[in-house]
Amino acid sequence: MPDKVVTRFAPSPTGYLHIGGARTALFNWLYAKHTGGTMLLRIEDTDRERSTDAASAAILDGLSWLGLTWDGEPVSQFERAPRHREVAEELVRMGKAYYCYATPAELEAMRESARAKGLPPRYDGRWRDRDPSEAPPGAKGAIRIKAPTDGETVVHDRVQGDVRFPNKDLDDFIILRSDGNPTYMHAVVVDDHDMGITHIIRGDDHLTNAARQTVIYQAMGWEVPSMSHIPLIHGADGAKLSKRHGALGVEAYRAMGYLPEALLNYLARLGWSHGDDEIMSIADMIAWFDIGDVNKGAARFDFAKLEALNGVHMRRMNDAALLDIFIATLPYLEGGPSIAARLDDRRRAQLLAALPGLKERAKTLVELAEGAAFLFVERPLPVDEKAAALLSGEARAILRGAHAALATVSEWSAASAEAAIRDYAQAAGHKLGAVAQPLRAALTGKSTSPGVFDVLAVLGREESLARIADQID
Repeated sequence: MPDKVVTRFAPSPTGYLHIGGARTALFNWLYAKHTGGTMLLRIEDTDRERSTDAASAAILDGLSWLGLTWDGEPVSQFERAPRHREVAEELVRMGKAYYCYATPAELEAMRESARAKGLPPRYDGRWRDRDPSEAPPGAKGAIRIKAPTDGETVVHDRVQGDVRFPNKDLDDFIILRSDGNPTYMHAVVVDDHDMGITHIIRGDDHLTNAARQTVIYQAMGWEVPSMSHIPLIHGADGAKLSKRHGALGVEAYRAMGYLPEALLNYLARLGWSHGDDEIMSIADMIAWFDIGDVNKGAARFDFAKLEALNGVHMRRMNDAALLDIFIATLPYLEGGPSIAARLDDRRRAQLLAALPGLKERAKTLVELAEGAAFLFVERPLPVDEKAAALLSGEARAILRGAHAALATVSEWSAASAEAAIRDYAQAAGHKLGAVAQPLRAALTGKSTSPGVFDVLAVLGREESLARIADQID
């Protein structure tokens, strides 16, 4: 193993950071952290038609939200084009590559001929040994690598094992186009070498690229980095992940109310495991992760499992820390901005006091916001349909008695409110639920909430009595 592990995450800024990319970034980050190495970030922005600054910003924002920090400044692949050209020309000087002047029509004829024979389209090497002086006047050649023609190229992969590619299938592929622009295949090798990348961890859709990239490394006499090609993520039905399965940008998961740590825990478990451990902290993942333990088979993305895991992380989280992340996420949640606008010091303290009860019932921050809504509504409360059904004529009579009982409480707390309500229910011959349900409806406008005595304690004496009075007048 090299002195220090250097991994890299290299997204293309043609869209948001999608969930598969986030897992690739996570595996690179975890391996770097586990080995005491570094993870670099390279933006592969050579596709000028489709690359946008907005997408680059969204990728950086998504990584930052997940806490997947990179070392140093992000590298732009496009800006390194002069260096890519320099290496391509050096390969020509070394006799390891050559200028090819085949015309588009000739290339199309080669493809047609191969198709007619039922073979994959391959360049036939017609300029491999010709002198460039034979080129048509004024023609600009593309540079092709001299790929080995016999034997095989072996990719030593830490996930897939040794993968063998017959060299006859690789052909002399282009590394520099006739317009002077490098191909992706070539740019990646030069960048990884120059950035000192020791370990390449990426999706297994790059496995065939790995063979061609190995050819370039060997032609330059450069050491080939350790390679690990991780299986792609499939939907719960086993089909390739699509939008309907959850192939969304990570910003969508933030808006759905998932905690970064829970999402990372879930992504880490997609294709990698540590014994029977389901719930992992970031520290656990760093301590346990090894790229060699990743499975070869595709992992299945399951929203129900992610949601359940998120609920566990929320319940385990310290209330003050959960409050901080909840408040920071409010701008992204549906209905969140209206809560944020009314979050003064008093309500912040109420929210913190209500969290133990709220987080028991919520699996996402969206559900937490829904549960906390009763703290932020103005009197008289809007009452939903189910709550209105709990406030029938008989229930209002019970509420009057409950209001009178609570009005006698001087030292206000969940315990003192509960004692007063229990005494009233017993004296009036009511079951506790017959008193608690209309109370809950009057206090929150909903039929479900944290424990009704906790709600009374959080709202305080004055607000609680006023809300109940609104429903009995």
